[in-house]
Amino acid sequence: MNVYIVGKGAVGTYLGDILRGIGVEVAYAPRDLREVKPYDADVALVATKAYDTESAIETLRKAVAHPEKCVFVSPQNGVGNEERLAEAFGADQVVAAALTTPVDRDRDGNARPAKDGGLALAPIGANAYNWLAATFAGTGLSVKVVEDWRALKWSKLSLNVVANASCAILNVLPNRFVHFDKIFTLEIRMVREVRAVMQAMRIEPIDLPRYPVRALFGVAALPSPLSRTLLAHSIAGARGTKPPSLLLDLRRARPQTEVDVLNGAVAAAGLEHRVPTPVNAVYARVLNDIAHTPPLWAKYREHPDRLEAEVEAEVKRAKVLAR
Repeated sequence: MNVYIVGKGAVGTYLGDILRGIGVEVAYAPRDLREVKPYDADVALVATKAYDTESAIETLRKAVAHPEKCVFVSPQNGVGNEERLAEAFGADQVVAAALTTPVDRDRDGNARPAKDGGLALAPIGANAYNWLAATFAGTGLSVKVVEDWRALKWSKLSLNVVANASCAILNVLPNRFVHFDKIFTLEIRMVREVRAVMQAMRIEPIDLPRYPVRALFGVAALPSPLSRTLLAHSIAGARGTKPPSLLLDLRRARPQTEVDVLNGAVAAAGLEHRVPTPVNAVYARVLNDIAHTPPLWAKYREHPDRLEAEVEAEVKRAKVLAR
């Protein structure tokens, strides 16, 4: 089997390494499109950030010699990537994926799993691709095959948004963030908004390898004081002092982040289905503003009251528009 990987970050490197470990031929796309050469790929893994999906498709159009014989797999965060791949290569050639194994870099730059997790796969077309699941299972990963690819991606999104945008905006790590009571109440509201949007879209949450997504929504549905206690304990234990992805992007002064396919996607779907999503909308807007105008970050760093005020202003604005 030949696997072509676009994106040589932690996820792409980790998946490439474990596949090579069972004898799979793996090639990585060069960064420069001019250096891309045709490759006879059976599988193409898109392991880029979501905002680089279009450039990844350009690379794949040039690299994959026989796209009708290749399966395109997206373990990317957020929602919307699979639709773009399906438009480019056909739905029957695309498989949605969710990697729940946290991956870190060691001192030598090698990708290493930080803790247990697994991989969930869901074809978005008519082809089953059982051989693909068997291949990944052969690496030792816990693999789950899911029928509903939208449920897969939205369930993964519900994990990705927790203690992510909020920590990034406030510039605090998860273990400190959980002690901001008022802002943590907003976090509960944010998770409830995700669930409400999924219900409006008739998407049922599913548990992912070693991550009980349905339990997350169950906890968020409890009275706020109890849900805060339970969720705070879970976040502090699971993430602790590890900076979430959006915080890393801001600290690296990247002008783009994945918030648009995370909180922004929730807000957009909420608008489409007439579900109020003020917390997700504010998180997406404020984080984008900071990414585009870094000096604005000083307004929110360790100032949860200012972020809370933005949400309350959004709620009032929505009420005025609804009249």
